[in-house]
Amino acid sequence: MRRFPIAKEGLPYIFGLALLLVVFVLLGWTFLTILTLIATLLVINFFRDPERVIPQVPHAVLAPADGQVVFAGKAFEDRFLNSETLKISIFMSIFSVHVNRIPFSGEVESVHYEKGTFVAAHLDKASQKNEHNAVVLRITGGKKIVFVQIAGLVARRIDCWLKPGDCVQRGERFGMIRFGSRLDIFVPGDSRLAISKGRYVRAGESILCYHQKNDKNGDAESPER
Repeated sequence: MRRFPIAKEGLPYIFGLALLLVVFVLLGWTFLTILTLIATLLVINFFRDPERVIPQVPHAVLAPADGQVVFAGKAFEDRFLNSETLKISIFMSIFSVHVNRIPFSGEVESVHYEKGTFVAAHLDKASQKNEHNAVVLRITGGKKIVFVQIAGLVARRIDCWLKPGDCVQRGERFGMIRFGSRLDIFVPGDSRLAISKGRYVRAGESILCYHQKNDKNGDAESPER
């Protein structure tokens, strides 16, 4: 059974704008009708929730968000892992799909929400200063992955549907960030990068890296737009 292609979090916005649209049409206010119609279409586009084909590639870590890779390289994660990691940051514009997906199968160890500022999400300082929600995921071999939903300059709401103890599968939906944002993911330092800075990735489809360097399927192509 196919899901409704719009995230339920967007329905109040869409219905509200649609109601305004009907009112302006009945009143004959052409300019406001056109303006509201454009706004309604933009909001529908923002909250779209398309189905994705999940790659069945061993050890592949998938993109948790749609958007452009703004950082891909080594970084020390000192909050939850206290170790050298491979960090990948994805910037979501207002035109990206904003439904987030699980990057790798495992068990949710903890979820950490923190309030913060709202600077532009593509800036490096956004990772630490902005409002964010971090998920620590235990994966095979006792290793851990951390992925962090980060609010942007416009975003004012982070949704995360996970709780500690949840067993999750790669590619499942787990939340969204409303109206422009960023997502950082930290994987074990011995992982092999499969994507480069500047590439556009799709949540649940694009392969970011392999959490084991010697993965025999390491040359598999990740589907990208």
